Amino acid sequence: MHFIPEELDDYVVSHSEDEPELLKLLNRETYQKILQPRMLSGHYQGRLLSMISKLVNPKNILEIGTYTGYSALCLMEGIKCDGMLHTIDINEELVDFQRKYFDKSGYGKQIHQHLGNALDIIPKLDTTFDLVFIDADKENYSNYFNIIIDKLNPGGIILSDNVLWSGKVLEISFKKDDTSTPALIAYNALLKSDKRIETVVLPIRDGLTISRKRN
Repeated sequence: MHFIPEELDDYVVSHSEDEPELLKLLNRETYQKILQPRMLSGHYQGRLLSMISKLVNPKNILEIGTYTGYSALCLMEGIKCDGMLHTIDINEELVDFQRKYFDKSGYGKQIHQHLGNALDIIPKLDTTFDLVFIDADKENYSNYFNIIIDKLNPGGIILSDNVLWSGKVLEISFKKDDTSTPALIAYNALLKSDKRIETVVLPIRDGLTISRKRN
């Protein structure tokens, strides 16, 4: 996941905004108690999500893939005072963990948790979005894009995580059980070719794509 030397990566992190104290606690508890803690956005990417959200200043945010709630709290830092974040996850065991930190943050009343399949939930959301963060099962990235693009306001932003997949998107042959890599390759091609959006891929951590819906 590191595309620059570790020493330079450390320099980048140390010269970026500090991680807020609550998110430090969330980070630590995730690593202590939750399986696959590397799924957490973490300090540096979290500060990037926060910065993008502050630049967009969204009224409504959609997050596909909540995990322990770290990225949701980062995205909340830029939301309008009367805004709402809808976050969707399929793991029932994490709901209470997420809610604990959402309520501690002071954003609790502005965060709506949805439990279940995002492809079933999103069509039922009677709202449009200014900012969308996709960080869930890679096999459905293209499906998520297709189902949210018409709910994205003109000028709205889609952030897609893990789009470089530890560099495996360069591979031309895949293990039989590897469905994620070809799905991400197809997704990256979709974002590049879809004329409704303009896209830039950032080689940050495991790859983050910023796509803006044209006006």
